[in-house]
Amino acid sequence: MRELTYWQAISEATVQCMAEDPTVLVLGEGVDDHKGTFGTTKTAFERYGAARVVDVPNSENACAGIAIGAAANGMRPLVVHTRADFMFLAMDALVNLAAKWRYMYGDQGGAPVVTRGVVGRGWGQGATHSQSPHATFGHYAGLYVATPASPADAKGLLVQALRGDTPVVLIENRNLYPMTGPVPEEPEPVPFGVGRIARAGDDVTVVAASLMVAEALRAADQLATRGVGVEVVDVRSIRPLDERIICESVARTGRLVVADTSWARYGFAAEVAAVVAETVPEALRAPVRRVTLPDCPAPVSWPLEEAFHPGADEIVEACLALVGDRRGELPRLTSAAAGFHGPY
Repeated sequence: MRELTYWQAISEATVQCMAEDPTVLVLGEGVDDHKGTFGTTKTAFERYGAARVVDVPNSENACAGIAIGAAANGMRPLVVHTRADFMFLAMDALVNLAAKWRYMYGDQGGAPVVTRGVVGRGWGQGATHSQSPHATFGHYAGLYVATPASPADAKGLLVQALRGDTPVVLIENRNLYPMTGPVPEEPEPVPFGVGRIARAGDDVTVVAASLMVAEALRAADQLATRGVGVEVVDVRSIRPLDERIICESVARTGRLVVADTSWARYGFAAEVAAVVAETVPEALRAPVRRVTLPDCPAPVSWPLEEAFHPGADEIVEACLALVGDRRGELPRLTSAAAGFHGPY
């Protein structure tokens, strides 16, 4: 199978869905410029022009309202935010309207608007530019929330979102855009709520989302040299969440680490820990470990922000603690996001 980067996979999914469905249109700030939102909307604009790839001003709430109204009238809007932080300005439209439309109006049609939000550390851009709000949106019934970790899933989940009837939030970590991997040429959908075993192992389960899947795989590679088998579960979507694949893995290994790019409290890591505690409590041979952000906003300093975000090294430490081992001579690991140079 040919290989694409993560951003190329998103671009291809967008173009193919626009080709097969004339009601699909793209809205966002800068979707029509020469960079095309990290390249993901550039080809769509070149092929379909400003009538279907629409640049909008800084008006997140208004744009979400327009998109939801269009979706309720049969269109398929794809809204793109180059900074997911500003999706908070669209919360009323997404949570109070899109998520509840079908329930409030007796299943007389929904508002299947799709929203892409880009997250991830920058170079010390501070508290309002370095947060990952997937758990915030995942809290609300009526929304699907996905965190693709591979190029194939970046394409397949977007295809599924643009064909489905449920409003969807797709959270993309900008540090994944250069990642390459096999991607089907056809627009094959990847269903929500079906996770995957990214790596098999017998000693510790690491449940991860988005960029932390890559970090978990790097940690697993190093721990294998110590004889510790790490099973990496990529949930793909946090709502719906594939509870079965999580619980079956923990039932095999008896140990759980949850790795996330957001905070521990009330977040994805807390939800996974609760699911395991409720479903397979007898399987746990050690307390659950969470690898997440420190409980404070992101600092405005590149070196401090580098220290703020956890990565493979922290996952290694958590796994070793669960199996009663110590790091010893194992070398430190750099983050999968090391070397990021922007532009955002």
